[in-house]
Amino acid sequence: MHFDDARARAALRRLFDTAVAAAEPRVVLAAHLPPKPVKGRCIVVGGGKSAAVMAAALEDAWPDVAMQGVVVTRYGHGVPTKRIEVIEASHPVPDANSERGAQRLLAAVRNLGPDDLVIALMSGGASALLAAPAPGLTLADKQAINRALLACGANITEMNAVRKHLSAIKGGRLAAAAAPARVVTLAISDVPGDDPAVIGSGPTVPDRTTFAEARALIARYGITPSPAVAARLAQDADETPKPGSLPHTEFHMIATPMMALNAAANAARSLGLKPLILGDALEGEAREMGTVMAGIARSIRDHGQPAARPAVLLSGGETTVTLGAGPYGHGGRNTEFLAGLAVALDGARGIWAMAGDTDGVDGMDEVAGAILTPDTLTRLRALGLDARAMLAGHDSHTLFKSVGDLIITGPTLTNVNDIRAVLIG
Repeated sequence: MHFDDARARAALRRLFDTAVAAAEPRVVLAAHLPPKPVKGRCIVVGGGKSAAVMAAALEDAWPDVAMQGVVVTRYGHGVPTKRIEVIEASHPVPDANSERGAQRLLAAVRNLGPDDLVIALMSGGASALLAAPAPGLTLADKQAINRALLACGANITEMNAVRKHLSAIKGGRLAAAAAPARVVTLAISDVPGDDPAVIGSGPTVPDRTTFAEARALIARYGITPSPAVAARLAQDADETPKPGSLPHTEFHMIATPMMALNAAANAARSLGLKPLILGDALEGEAREMGTVMAGIARSIRDHGQPAARPAVLLSGGETTVTLGAGPYGHGGRNTEFLAGLAVALDGARGIWAMAGDTDGVDGMDEVAGAILTPDTLTRLRALGLDARAMLAGHDSHTLFKSVGDLIITGPTLTNVNDIRAVLIG
């Protein structure tokens, strides 16, 4: 089957939309609910970019169950609910609403009994959206360390290991506050490996990390914490709940990156493409992953290995972008990946690509991702723009905006991390 520019673009966008739809909370949540409570209260708490729509889906699934509670989601990600309160807060750097929301969650689960049921709705973004500072810390302390972690190139597991030890709610502390009530967590995974302890920094999950590990990470990345943060991390008391300490909890994954990739692969087959899933947990520097993907794509085009044309390379996970001293422009890890891929391909014929964050937000801008075509660099040069210079300045959103190839979806209300597709026609 021949893929021209129009067909390739349409195929890539369909793969992205299919992946997002596969993780729609209103579709997947009901099948994972526990038995309805027979006696006792039903308290609903949650955090993340999907928290509000998950709460609405729960209300729809259990119209006859008396429930109350509160969830915290990102600004612009709220949806109407009837029984569960929705608070909107800032992401990726927490704000006053993040602190207020986290404290409301803690208050909601206190003084419960063994007959009570807590349903915790967790998704990506909860780490920033639920910001309850540990004793001795302020919101400003947490904001500063969050900014430093985002800029240093640490991966999500490393960032969350630090966040847990600066928090009154993360690392299992929410579940500990709810004891002896039964706590059932329903989660949408946005982390490599689908580790429950990493999703939202695991408010209801025992924590394997320690203060010593958090201190080591701060030192490894050359971060200078505030005096209060340094004092908090210097102690080994008040550790997070460890494995085996939360027997009243259970955890269910309702949507994952691999589910989204499998849905995209099925869509690819229907379009006449041979899908090759490279993994759902790829990590590393975004631009360097672009270079690697360029090599695989060229091999398929020129040698039919590791797949015959027409093919599409599918991958998920979360890359990183390490920012230097600046100045730098507007970008995100998905568009930086595509910029690195564009430079490595240097206009190679017959290769298109798409990369986007399934929550609709790549970086700090309201941009989900972008599409790369064989003539992207040619069109940039016609505008007097240099892809290498823009990549060096972390200005990848501007790069793809200049040629009209950004993907803008608005809030998708789900989040199974990044979806990347490289199509070789």
